[in-house]
Amino acid sequence: MEKFQKKTFRIRSWQPTDVPSLVEHANNANIANNLRDSFPYPYTEEDATIYINYAIGKSPMQDFAIETDGKAMGGISLVPLSDVERFSAEIGYWLGESYWNKGIATEVVRTFINYLFHNTSIVRLFACVFTHNLPSVRVLEKNGFRKVGILHKAAYKNNRFVDMYYYERCT
Repeated sequence: MEKFQKKTFRIRSWQPTDVPSLVEHANNANIANNLRDSFPYPYTEEDATIYINYAIGKSPMQDFAIETDGKAMGGISLVPLSDVERFSAEIGYWLGESYWNKGIATEVVRTFINYLFHNTSIVRLFACVFTHNLPSVRVLEKNGFRKVGILHKAAYKNNRFVDMYYYERCT
């Protein structure tokens, strides 16, 4: 994926120099509470270094930094499926809390999915969102995703079972 420059953000590959800004924005319980447990809290320099090395090592690249003001302040990722589901992929994203409610996530997701649908073999994207994460629900709906259903007790987060919405968008 090429770098994408928009007025308020840029989508680009992760770099080792992103460790300090990744820690600054990712070390936040409000973010970790809306993501999978593989996104740790607290988020340390060691976590950032491990993640960035992991992201850089993938081929093709699937994990991207979201940059604004010259610093990485979030991430967006693609998890392609395989076998008979090889034209489908899961999408995931997060932003530092100081960038919430500014329309950035909506535009980042729009840019990312447009790239994927026009430059890859992906024809279907999906996302699973905790039912309490209404801002993420709005981001998906503004980008043409439709709610397919509710997955009851689909996740175990913060010592309790939680429901998830399942969203999809096709070309």
